Amino acid sequence: MNYIRIKPNRLKGEITIPSSKSLCHRAIICASLSDGESIIDNVVFSDDIYATCEGMKKLGAQIEKIGEGSLRIRGGLPKYEAGETIDCKESGSTLRFLIPISLLSDKRVIFNGRGNLVSRPIDTYYRIFEEQNIKYRNDNGKLPLELEGKLKAGTFEVEGNISSQFITGLMFTLPLLNEDSRIIVTTDLESKGYVDLTIDMLGKFGVEIINNEYKEFIIKGNQSYINRDYRVEGDFSQAAFWFVGGILGEEVVSQGVNLDSLQGDKIIVSLIEQMEGSLVKDNSTVNTLDSKTQGITIDASQCPDLVPILTVLASLSKGETRIVNAGRLRIKESDRLKAISTELNKLGADVKELEDGLIINGVEYLIGGTVDSWNDHRIAMSLAIASIKSKDEVIITNSDAVKKSYPSFWSDFKSLGGIIDEFNMGK
Repeated sequence: MNYIRIKPNRLKGEITIPSSKSLCHRAIICASLSDGESIIDNVVFSDDIYATCEGMKKLGAQIEKIGEGSLRIRGGLPKYEAGETIDCKESGSTLRFLIPISLLSDKRVIFNGRGNLVSRPIDTYYRIFEEQNIKYRNDNGKLPLELEGKLKAGTFEVEGNISSQFITGLMFTLPLLNEDSRIIVTTDLESKGYVDLTIDMLGKFGVEIINNEYKEFIIKGNQSYINRDYRVEGDFSQAAFWFVGGILGEEVVSQGVNLDSLQGDKIIVSLIEQMEGSLVKDNSTVNTLDSKTQGITIDASQCPDLVPILTVLASLSKGETRIVNAGRLRIKESDRLKAISTELNKLGADVKELEDGLIINGVEYLIGGTVDSWNDHRIAMSLAIASIKSKDEVIITNSDAVKKSYPSFWSDFKSLGGIIDEFNMGK
């Protein structure tokens, strides 16, 4: 078991924000569906991104790492032999994006995964398989999933409150079919920002999606992806850790973010402002300073990935914070509502878990102690930031979870003044 011991210390300094994982996934897939060659720059090679690269290679793309953070991709999928197994590791995006793409061919393909991904729900796709007579087998509703059949154009009904990843997966695939299709969203669409990212990225690669007020998406068939070069912008969901690190610490200057971004998690900037955090924006830089923040009510329906770090900030803010419309966090890499409330309470926070949210009463300091990441990257990183306002050291077990999205997190934490010792106790 690996763990990190953190001695509380205020963070200060400058940090370059890693590229958006959401945009990396989308750019790699669009380039892989294009006939020509594309160069994707500013890629962070996290476990999730490796999973998508390896998956697209199994489906026939040629993907080559060039330089420190770039990929050369030659696509034109699908081109694969029957019986390929795609290991999605723990990446829900990889699984849900690649399933429809694999159905551009009628060859048998197997999807596997690890950790919590094995049992994360994909019922939306099962309904489509049954409607279209696509053969599938799974292990009592869990991975591995074996598929054989070809996706046909048509009308697809998808819930909007489970995961926008199903909509994105279909959007990648339906333009390549011979006839037109529609996606009907049967409930209010949560995580609209992620759908916006998909539509925008598809547009960059020459594919058009018609958005009818997020209730219906019209997708013309017989479209083609056009290869291009693309540089990935900084990730607001990762920047959020350093924004809060500056608010709880001394001063952190976060560079490399696009303040005009379509990323839904950009809302972290306005949420910090609403909580009366001191924040200065300038072009591609956000500077956060030591602040006395106030509790507010936060609607998490459009920014679920921010909830763990917002819970840390709320725990150290004056008064009560309510996080609402957060039920989907129970089916992430961990049950994030239970995970973040359980672990922060061990450190001396006052977090009450509700069915679809949290009530947090702020305290001035945390006490420290031993906590666990629940093998969830966002829980691990949030608990590290919580250590800033702890009286005693914080030990985080299963700290390697950060490799899923942000492999250099611990070295970046150190560069800003974090005082840590890393240990690996073996199996």
